[in-house]
Amino acid sequence: MTNTKTKKEEDDKIASIEVNKKAKEMTGAEIIIEALIEQGVDTIFGYPGGAVLPIYDEIFKQDKIKHVLVRQEGGALHAAEGYARSTGKVGCALVTSGPGATNAVTGLTDALLDSIPVVCITGQVPTFLIGTDAFQEADTVGITRPCTKHNYLVKDPNDLASAVHEAFHIARSGRPGPVVIDIPKDIQFAKGSYTKKEKAVMHTHYQPPIDPDMEAIELAVEMMAEAKNPVFYTGGGVINTGPGGSAALRELVRETGFPITSTLMGLGAYPADDKQWLGMLGMHGTYEANWAMHDCDVMINIGARFDDRVTGRIDKFSPDSKKIHVDIDASSINKNVVVDLPIVADAERALKAMLEVWRKKGYKADQKALTKWWDKIDHWRAKNCLAYKKDKKIIKPQYALERLRYFMEKDKREVFITTEVGQHQMWAAQFLSFNKPNRWMTSGGLGTMGYGLPAAIGTQMAHPDALVVDVAGEASILMNIQEMSTAVQYHLPVKIFILNNQWMGMVRQWQELLHGERYSESYTESLPDFVKLAEAYGGKGFIANTPDELDDVIQKMLKTDCVTIVDVRVDQKENCFPMIPSGKAHNEMILSPDADKFDKSLV
Repeated sequence: MTNTKTKKEEDDKIASIEVNKKAKEMTGAEIIIEALIEQGVDTIFGYPGGAVLPIYDEIFKQDKIKHVLVRQEGGALHAAEGYARSTGKVGCALVTSGPGATNAVTGLTDALLDSIPVVCITGQVPTFLIGTDAFQEADTVGITRPCTKHNYLVKDPNDLASAVHEAFHIARSGRPGPVVIDIPKDIQFAKGSYTKKEKAVMHTHYQPPIDPDMEAIELAVEMMAEAKNPVFYTGGGVINTGPGGSAALRELVRETGFPITSTLMGLGAYPADDKQWLGMLGMHGTYEANWAMHDCDVMINIGARFDDRVTGRIDKFSPDSKKIHVDIDASSINKNVVVDLPIVADAERALKAMLEVWRKKGYKADQKALTKWWDKIDHWRAKNCLAYKKDKKIIKPQYALERLRYFMEKDKREVFITTEVGQHQMWAAQFLSFNKPNRWMTSGGLGTMGYGLPAAIGTQMAHPDALVVDVAGEASILMNIQEMSTAVQYHLPVKIFILNNQWMGMVRQWQELLHGERYSESYTESLPDFVKLAEAYGGKGFIANTPDELDDVIQKMLKTDCVTIVDVRVDQKENCFPMIPSGKAHNEMILSPDADKFDKSLV
């Protein structure tokens, strides 16, 4: 016997088909393109293959969606991520069956862990060949189920439009993430009726809660008002909620006078040049941010998931604090750290509600206690944890980023930064300032080497007049160096700023500090000439070997009108500090030998 829910879904589907009977029949490929256009897609990143040629034929026939031909499907997903992260819109990718889909898996997993809204359309062998080990067949739905929010295998052309509309709804709603639509080739040829967005049948009924429980908000604000040593701990969820979330956060933080820190993914939600900003926290976070988290009595977590790179050793993480956790994803609550007050809600709505209650009830922070707390924080700040020893002959990576920042701040264009993964990524987070949201694109949860260049391409496509810089390491950049060709083809003046120490730097650092200086396979003995490599692709290349050459090279890079590589030869032995070793607590940081200069007047 058919259950009620299934019966209703069947009735809805029949009703939808009846409504669309009078509409012009379209092929499955035409339906896909029409649905993407209705969803507002203007750019799609992809790579053609036999199982998606009908869709590519329809792309050829229209001019509303621009297709960007990447050089490997992984690049398509990372480019879609960069596009999504820098715009707040859903990124879109199109790949073929088999290896096309499997090459996309890393990007899908990256988007899932970092909550990036992406819709990936994959081709599939014809329905009558599924399960026969046909040429370029793979179980895409099975493979991608663990690394997506949702996925589909569409076997009826009449379901295609609704699947696309639903996929975009799921990707952007609640905690954002990737969705896959797998479409057999014969379904792309078959005729069906188009369903408009407002009439689409939503099979999942996915409507995550966004409004906070006001009783919980009032209790949270009361806890904040009674706090002696409070701290805001914010993450990528504040940025994902849109510009209103960042604006509300800034207003609440300034209203309360509390200190604020952020995860790697949350950089830019609160201006880094503000005096209440403590810097990034976590494994390579600042001394003051990590100690504030350790010693606080009330922690207000907004849109962060208590990642292990932030918490360090769980049983010693902020041991004496009451913890408030605001998150759109109910499954993130109490998943890693047990909290005292959970609030499942959209970050922007929760922040605005907190601000309203704070003002309505006339709350004021305990100024005497807050002053003492800030004195303590200033004492930690005086440690100067990001200090490094400058050198007149060797370029320190920190110095290279300071000079890059100096010249970028003088540039009149909007600046967007992407990174690869490794030491250079952490130094970029420490030494480049982010005062606006959606300006920082990096791979946080998955730590994907090779992310930065295609992400920069996606960002540049979305912001053609902006300055887009990929801060890279010489090892990471080689993971997706073929995307240089994409940048050249589409005239994208992406800048690639390589901190070249000839090592897999973060691997070497861990081997030095934790594995007895046994440098197993972390030194790269054969590297390309990056200047010649850039020129071979049709771009430009520059090299800086000494500190005296650096400023001139950076200025030349910023003036080029094409993709440009700058090879900055940095100190091979420099380590990234502060560092919380794996399994240690926030108060067990390893600091640079140069970070040991207290202001005695604060002691």
